[in-house]
Amino acid sequence: MKKTAKKIISFKKKGKKITALTAYDYSTAKYFDKAGVDIILVGDSLAQVALGYGSTTQVSTEEMLIFTKAVSRGVEEALVVADMPFLSYHISIEEAVKNAGLFIQSGAQAVKIEGASPYILQVVERLTQNGIPVMGHLGFTPQYINTIGGHYVSGRDTQTTLEILRLAQSLEKAGAFSVVLEMVPAESSNFITQRLNIPTIGIGGGKFCDGQILVSDDILGKYDNFCPKFARQYSSLKDIIFNVARAYCNDVEKGNFPSISESFTLDNEEAQKLESYTQN
Repeated sequence: MKKTAKKIISFKKKGKKITALTAYDYSTAKYFDKAGVDIILVGDSLAQVALGYGSTTQVSTEEMLIFTKAVSRGVEEALVVADMPFLSYHISIEEAVKNAGLFIQSGAQAVKIEGASPYILQVVERLTQNGIPVMGHLGFTPQYINTIGGHYVSGRDTQTTLEILRLAQSLEKAGAFSVVLEMVPAESSNFITQRLNIPTIGIGGGKFCDGQILVSDDILGKYDNFCPKFARQYSSLKDIIFNVARAYCNDVEKGNFPSISESFTLDNEEAQKLESYTQN
C-alpha cells in the first residue's frame, strides 16, 4: 500500500521508527522501495554525489526534476519526497507554489524545504493549503552554508535547543508533516521530538528521533570525497565498481571478452559461404 504523509505521521503515534534514504535513479529507488524504506528523498545532495558540484546550492530545479521523475518511476510504496533546491522557493510564495507543483507533477508526493523564517512558514502554509505536503528541515541547513560559514552542530545548549523547538513547532503549526533535524545533539533532538506531534527525522540527530535518513552514497560507500561522522557505511561500492571496471578492461585487452557464448554467430552453412566468399 502506498505510504502517504498522513501515514508517516501515524507511525510516530504508533511508535514505529521511520526509515528514509536518498535516491537519485530508477533502479536504486526500486531496490530501496522493495527493501521497505518508508521515505525516499530525491535529495539535493545529488549536486555533489551525482553531478559533481561543490555544494547543494549549485543544482537547479530543472536538474532536480529529471532525477525526481526517474526515482518516482521506480517506487510503488514509499513516500517520494523531493528536495526543493536553492532559490526555488525563496523569491516569492507564488513561485514556490509553482515550483513545488512541478515536483508533484513529476511524481513526488511531497517536497522538503529548509528553514523556518516567517517567510518560509508562509510558504509551508500556502503549499499545504494547495495540497502539497511539506517536510521541514532544521539544525544544520546546507542551503544556508554561505551564511552559516561551515558545517556546525546546532542545539549545543539549552537556548539554541529551545529555539529549534520553537521553529519546529512553527513548522508543525504551518502544516508540515515532519521535520528533519540535521547535526543536532541526541539530547536536544530527544527534547524536541517529545514536544512535537509530527515526526522528527534525524540525520546526525541521534537515536531518539522518530526516524532516520542518510545519503545513499554514504551508506553504500560509493562517494568518498567526504563522509560525515553520522553516516554508517554498510558496503564499499566504490571498490566493487573499480574492481569490476578493472577486470572488464583486463578481459578486453587480453581478448578474453567477449567469448563465443557472449557473441552472435552464423549457422555453419552461412559461415562456410562467407568464408568461401572471402577466399574468392
